[in-house]
Amino acid sequence: MDQAGQQLSGVGSGIDRPAWAEMIDLASARLGGKAIACSDDFFAGMENLVVPERAVFIPGKYTPRGKWMDGWESRRRRVQGHDWCVLALGRPGAIRGVNVDTAHFNGNQPEWCTVEAAEIVERNRAGGKGMSRANWKKVEWVELVPRTALRPSSEHFIAVYAELTERRFTHVRLNIFPDGGVARLRVHGEVMADWGLLAKRKTPVDLAAAENGGLVIDANNMHFGSRHNMIMPGRAKNMGDGWETRRKRGLTWNEGRPAEFDWAIVKLGHRGVIGSIEVDTNHFKGNFPESCAIEICDAGSSCAGDIFDPMAVAWSWVLGRTKLKAGTRHVFKAALEKAAAARPCTHVRLSIYPDGGVSRLRVMGRPVA
Repeated sequence: MDQAGQQLSGVGSGIDRPAWAEMIDLASARLGGKAIACSDDFFAGMENLVVPERAVFIPGKYTPRGKWMDGWESRRRRVQGHDWCVLALGRPGAIRGVNVDTAHFNGNQPEWCTVEAAEIVERNRAGGKGMSRANWKKVEWVELVPRTALRPSSEHFIAVYAELTERRFTHVRLNIFPDGGVARLRVHGEVMADWGLLAKRKTPVDLAAAENGGLVIDANNMHFGSRHNMIMPGRAKNMGDGWETRRKRGLTWNEGRPAEFDWAIVKLGHRGVIGSIEVDTNHFKGNFPESCAIEICDAGSSCAGDIFDPMAVAWSWVLGRTKLKAGTRHVFKAALEKAAAARPCTHVRLSIYPDGGVSRLRVMGRPVA
């Protein structure tokens, strides 16, 4: 940034989040997304576009090139044209919408943007090695969203053209006109995993994992931590990297145990049979749930598309209420209800008593038709 920016309060305030913004961010570094090529990133590196955390502003922080900014920022153009950046999605998928976030870019945000996508098969797709700037320009890009005006320090939720929402893509290109800074680019959609290949594995597959198309479709509360964190790759890096609900007050007790509970529902990436379930309370020490219970259902045709009514399906207990420990990876296999676990399922409902935090939920099994 060539001049000191001015932080705006209420970034993206007054903007309603569309339903598709609750889907997985396919471009996030958490899933392996990378910024792999750009026309220019003189002031701020392109790699910032895929950082999972929200952008921050640090007054008075400068680099030898100008004001430090948490985003991608190109120099002021002195020739005709526009700047662009190519991102490799962490997992191939169908894109429903994008969020172009100009947080803290005020007076140096681009005037306009477009977003394009392509399906590219290459030896090292995620790294993008061997592709020069000229080669990226030769890719047959498909426009995902229309040319959109950008506001300072704001989130811009832009839906993908309806006819493209089921198409598979591996890369996106953000075009900014003519230059400037963008803090984050979120590419929300549905992972399109290769289940033909995953089904051939001799070891169990995490049916709930985000990288395999799993999605936490609902939760009654996520005051301190997003429900989506539970199905992200790897173990949680800290307490904020899990699902955590607020403290309940006015509890009722049954034989010395809290009766109230919080819950979250996971749509599996593929219908499958469960072999084991892992509930990880890593980093949750004074705020882990007293216990948990798990139900499953086979929604069949009732979960077609994005429609799922948890009241219209029959749930079966696969794990009765079980005590949990602080900061522990709990693996349940022998404790699972054998009859229920042997039946194929499409959704899992985790209940925690009475509240607290769970860092990861793994549903290990095998996919079935």
